[in-house]
Amino acid sequence: MLGNLGQLMNLLKNAGQIKQTAQQMNERLQAARFAGEAAGGQVCATVDGRGELVNVRIDPVLVQAGDVEMLEDLICAAVRDAVARSREAVQKEMQELTGGLNLPGMTDLFGGGPP
Repeated sequence: MLGNLGQLMNLLKNAGQIKQTAQQMNERLQAARFAGEAAGGQVCATVDGRGELVNVRIDPVLVQAGDVEMLEDLICAAVRDAVARSREAVQKEMQELTGGLNLPGMTDLFGGGPP
């Protein structure tokens, strides 16, 4: 418990530097791209580090099949996969920023939302 208190005190002492580092991290995450896929890559979704969808690619063969419900499910699966990869990256960045100290709500600041 005291170790965590020491880490927290260290974070507070270095708040200015942490703010700058957090801002840089936010910029990196916004520029980062994370791809998710479904159906063996026939549907690909790309999100940024904030979990916002930036691109969807669908193999034309799936469109020609005409199964709209299946296509909708595959798109959702690809987007979920991409968002999960984005969240993993946010969690990793947060661990580095906070020195492993788990601070509730911090990932919300960077668009990562709850894991």
